[in-house]
Amino acid sequence: MYPTQEPFPLSLPSLSLAKEKPDTSRTMRPNKNQSPINIKIITLSLFFLLFLVLVAWSSFSSPRSNPSPKAENDDLTNPSSSLSTDEEDQPKPSTPACPSLPLTPTCTKTPPSLANALVHYVTTNITPQQTLKEISVTLRVLEKKSPCNFLVFGLGHDSLMWTSLNHGGRTVFLEEDKAWIEQITEKLPSLEAYHVTYDTRVHQADGLMETGMGDECKVVSDPRFSKCQLALKGFPSDIYDMEWDLIMVDAPTGYHDEAPGRMTAIYTAGLMARNRENGETDVFVHDVDRVVEDKFSKAFLCEGYLTEQEGRLRHFIIPSHKTRSGRPFCP
Repeated sequence: MYPTQEPFPLSLPSLSLAKEKPDTSRTMRPNKNQSPINIKIITLSLFFLLFLVLVAWSSFSSPRSNPSPKAENDDLTNPSSSLSTDEEDQPKPSTPACPSLPLTPTCTKTPPSLANALVHYVTTNITPQQTLKEISVTLRVLEKKSPCNFLVFGLGHDSLMWTSLNHGGRTVFLEEDKAWIEQITEKLPSLEAYHVTYDTRVHQADGLMETGMGDECKVVSDPRFSKCQLALKGFPSDIYDMEWDLIMVDAPTGYHDEAPGRMTAIYTAGLMARNRENGETDVFVHDVDRVVEDKFSKAFLCEGYLTEQEGRLRHFIIPSHKTRSGRPFCP
């Protein structure tokens, strides 16, 4: 009933099987005709990638301050950009590479004054007359105020120490013995010392105390123009013109009746402190275990200004009397 169909050719099944069979020759290795092209593409891609890596590395490693080509082009078209670049190129004020106390990580060299002090004190058996605790009182003030102006009555074995602790500031010594100045400065020529004379004697202390209670000695003025007998007038002019941040009275000699005594030195130190334009002056008096130093420091530096005593050293903080009219000589 149905027409008979002709059988499929015998070759068709074999062809169908051949098409379904995977071509292992294409999957296992590249075609010989396409292989060189693929290798070239991969090689060029690797070189291009390497080039990009090198460009990125050079941009990160180069200093940020170097101007880019774009910035140079902008300078040609943008005057304000050129102006800012010129301002940046201008030399900036130099700052000390190694400031004084306290030392900072930028310091790479020991200051000469400190180096000289280390060598001096390591190679000598002579020590300063003040104790460690007494020296520490002044040191704490220098740590806050240095570099500053430091006036010292007396020249001694501790002078190089004070100069070194006030590194970068000015430290001046007033000494009564000219031969002693020559002896010390020959060994330590960096010290700034001046010879001064005193016309008083320790046995005159009571009379000078009575004189100091007079009205003329309560007037605050330049010591050179003071009418008070206790005011010293024979210093170099530069000593009077300078405003001293610290003053230490550790001279002249005062341990026997014919010695000059420190009566006038203590009074003059207090007058200088009061006569400054503004601010405060730290005044130190050593050997306050003696009668003259004890009485004169309390009377003319004032117990109201006394802030500390350590051993034989007293520390006074005296404010300027010019900044407030009517301030009493002692509080």
